[in-house]
Amino acid sequence: MLTLLSAMYLVVRTASAQAEPIRVLVTGAAGQIAYSLLYSIAKGDVFGKDQPIILVLLDITPMLPVLDGVVMELQDCALPLLREVIPTDKVEVGFKDLDAAILVGSMPRKEGMERKDLLKANVAIFKTQGEALEKYAKKTVKVLVVGNPANTNCLIASKSAPSIPKENFSCLTRLDHNRARSQVAMRVGVPSDCVKNVIIWGNHSSTQYPDVHHAIVNNHGKEVSGFDAVNDESWLKGDFITTVQQRGAAVIKARKLSSAMSAAKAICDHMRDIWFGTPDGEWVSMGIYSTGNSYGVPDDLMYSFPVKIKNKTWKVVDGLSINDFSRGKMDATAAELVDERDTALTFLGA
Repeated sequence: MLTLLSAMYLVVRTASAQAEPIRVLVTGAAGQIAYSLLYSIAKGDVFGKDQPIILVLLDITPMLPVLDGVVMELQDCALPLLREVIPTDKVEVGFKDLDAAILVGSMPRKEGMERKDLLKANVAIFKTQGEALEKYAKKTVKVLVVGNPANTNCLIASKSAPSIPKENFSCLTRLDHNRARSQVAMRVGVPSDCVKNVIIWGNHSSTQYPDVHHAIVNNHGKEVSGFDAVNDESWLKGDFITTVQQRGAAVIKARKLSSAMSAAKAICDHMRDIWFGTPDGEWVSMGIYSTGNSYGVPDDLMYSFPVKIKNKTWKVVDGLSINDFSRGKMDATAAELVDERDTALTFLGA
């Protein structure tokens, strides 16, 4: 019996050892968010504990010496799943044969910079990266855009990679989703995993709409609606929304640096759910391509919806009731995205 169990264990271990590595790209790889992110990816927290990884780290040429230090640290972690680390400043190397691309790097807004100038700089970056995905990556690649303005950057990347399905592109609103969940949990006095089905609608910006009308809270063993658990409508329609909308700015003000740790955690959550699906009865928020949705959101935007994920495919949660308060908030963030898209497309010459 022991011999049989040992043989079975050996077969499982051998199968695991022989699993094909997946190629995962992180751009802006010498930056703060990537520094918090790469260890979690390399040790199996995102793509699975038996999935070997080839990490491709892309950054601009002046950052290559810093990238060498990041590579050394990853090597020194002695992580068994990490088969290779490839630092590069060349898109033909960075985007080759990818299974997953996490596009963190973008042009940050600088003092005195107009919004349209920020958009123009990022359109150029994400057009180039979209074209590189089109030319070098697998057509099955899953692309997550983190660099801001994330929704519009994601749209430009997807338009620049026409042979990759638009459903393969998403942008990060999971950080906002996690923030909303945590705010409700703290208000009620329960762990954050007792709060589910909050929604982030729209843009990853100060117009986003954190919505708890459909949230459920496990309040010390009893499932109740978010509104009933909090029992403070004025807070839910006021300070709660502005706190989530402005949380990134608050972190920067307090820390003098951006929210790298929580952003990295949200990236891991987002990509893990794409790979392994969402739990039954739960949804998460993702910026995805808007087309023919039931909520009256204009087509051809990357807009954050509630989604369920199965077999690496997302599906918008349809049929949720939308009251007048929510409708106004959802329309306002959609209007901002339409304006961003139209401005960005003028820079593309579209």
